[in-house]
Amino acid sequence: MNRATPTPSLSPWRRIWLRFRKNRRGYWSLVIFSVLVVISLLAEVVSNDKPLVARYNGQLVFPIVKNYSETVFGGDFDSPADYLDPFIQDQFKKDGNWAIYPLNHYRYDTLNYFAKSPNPAPPSGDNWLGTDDRGRDVFARLLYGFRVSVLFGLALTITGVVLGMVTGAIQGYFAGKTDLFFQRFMEIWGSMPELYLLIIFASIFEPSIGLLLILLSLFGWMGLSDYVRADFLRNRNLEYVQAARALGLSNGQIIWRHVLPNSMTPVVTFLPFRMSGAILALTSLDFLGLGVPPSTPSLGELLAQGKNNLDAWWIALSTFMVLTMTLLLLTNIGDALRNALDVRRKA
Repeated sequence: MNRATPTPSLSPWRRIWLRFRKNRRGYWSLVIFSVLVVISLLAEVVSNDKPLVARYNGQLVFPIVKNYSETVFGGDFDSPADYLDPFIQDQFKKDGNWAIYPLNHYRYDTLNYFAKSPNPAPPSGDNWLGTDDRGRDVFARLLYGFRVSVLFGLALTITGVVLGMVTGAIQGYFAGKTDLFFQRFMEIWGSMPELYLLIIFASIFEPSIGLLLILLSLFGWMGLSDYVRADFLRNRNLEYVQAARALGLSNGQIIWRHVLPNSMTPVVTFLPFRMSGAILALTSLDFLGLGVPPSTPSLGELLAQGKNNLDAWWIALSTFMVLTMTLLLLTNIGDALRNALDVRRKA
């Protein structure tokens, strides 16, 4: 008599992953977003005004990692070579010489002094998404600006999660007067005018990503803190916590080893929505001129240019499409995570 082979039990994280994969919209949103992030991290290789590698007079050169003088390529001036210069490009076309350029021949701050059209120029074979009012390539600025937005959103999400988890865990686990004190502090702190503080600090200090990250981090932790606090208040009186106390474990050990792992559902669900909120906040502040320095590529700065140059429709349209796609992908990922973490669903 044959006995049925027992089905191996799945780990909780495996069940979550299987439920997440069943949500095709969320799964493919994660795949597409991951691919876009990897491409943006390789922006210097994808979009740059310098060749990746070149051969000139029998010698290999790597302009993407080293600056070369124009005299190296037969020029007359001892200044950094402009690889968009027709003279330099003709030098690489001679017998025995060659150059491998990135897919897009412009960096986010490249000014093409040999452009054929006045700025802002519409999309063309040279500039796929056109140029802005200063002659900079819109595709390059979108690519580099997307990277800045994603990295800023990731950094702001990490700081918000860490602060929110710490404060929420302390409130929920110790409760009583500790919880009461933190709740009153959060009410006072949350009533402070965040936008006014940003305007004041922007007028005092030079705009920078670091300053913006610090200011937004001071207020971005309170939403998650409430969710973590609620989970800790629910879990602190359960039997496994009482058993851990009876075994003599310290409060820190109980929080870190037992209560926190069972309170991670709101934290994981919070991540994509927090990141999309951070990207939208950075874009809004840049649009108002309160964000990153003017030299930094930014989606908000491109939207401001589109508003000021309504006839150059390609600037606002392309930026709006990138921003909408980014927020839509993150929202789909967040919805899929929320459904995957629902214990009432089966893998």
